[in-house]
Amino acid sequence: MTRQLRIDFVSDIACPWCVIGLASLRQALGRLEGGVEVDIHFQPFELNPDMPPEGENTTEHVRRKYGSDPERSRAVREAIRQAGAELGFTFNYSPDSRIWNTLDAHRLLFWAGREGRQMQLKEALFRANFTEQKSMSDPDVLVEAVVAAGLDAGMARTILGSDMFLADVRAKQSVWRNLGISAVPAIIFNRHWMIQGGQPSQVFEQAITRILAEPAPAPDARAI
Repeated sequence: MTRQLRIDFVSDIACPWCVIGLASLRQALGRLEGGVEVDIHFQPFELNPDMPPEGENTTEHVRRKYGSDPERSRAVREAIRQAGAELGFTFNYSPDSRIWNTLDAHRLLFWAGREGRQMQLKEALFRANFTEQKSMSDPDVLVEAVVAAGLDAGMARTILGSDMFLADVRAKQSVWRNLGISAVPAIIFNRHWMIQGGQPSQVFEQAITRILAEPAPAPDARAI
């Protein structure tokens, strides 16, 4: 009997641990045997909703927001780089790396979900941001990612030139914040079980195996 596994992946394009969490999750899913039908939904979460369009230097942002000194920031970025490399993803940090406003990226991801291309766009945006070090506030960069994901460039420009899907993204973000989520990635399985952080693939694999072995939770416990 085929089991259904819905995964709500709450994350931000600006979050490097979300890259690692997604890669680890996909690695774990690839090791599972047949009999499970996986349905992944990327949910929006802005880590820096007040970030201006010009963004902010990554080192300065981390110092201001978390009180981390430059040496500590470099050590964390190196750990992220190594973790990404082990999972086949390249982080190209530099002294000029910036953190960008990601609201438009989330609007495009909402649209991509309707088109069945969310995973493709999510990965294209991660590459543009962290590997290619491009601005997530630049409409041309976002459209490039849209095209790489197999979506229509004209429709993307229409969305970016309007407020399409803005209310949808805001509403979804409110749902997750009201449920107590304040850090990402937060990965929710079958609307009931949650794992947080960029965990190793073994953690995801073990958790999913246990989840699939348990009876489905009652409808009221699953509702989000």
